[in-house]
Amino acid sequence: MVEHWSPKPGVGSSSLSARANKLIHMEKLTNFFESVVAEFKKVSWPTQQELIDNTIIVVVFSIILSAFIFGIDQVYSTVLEAIYR
Repeated sequence: MVEHWSPKPGVGSSSLSARANKLIHMEKLTNFFESVVAEFKKVSWPTQQELIDNTIIVVVFSIILSAFIFGIDQVYSTVLEAIYR
């Protein structure tokens, strides 16, 4: 009796081991997403009012910082323009 060996052992087939590997990968993926959902349930999400308050703080701080940088840029531009004239 002669055994039949595949000429390309690395090539997937419709064998049981190939299907088992696909199931294992699918199971790992399912476990990953279940873990993600479990972690999201642990997160302390902000209320809508906290979110609005924090957004206002960020916007106001961004405006103040951009105004400060604009002012410094204007001072440097004026000084450099006076030096190079």
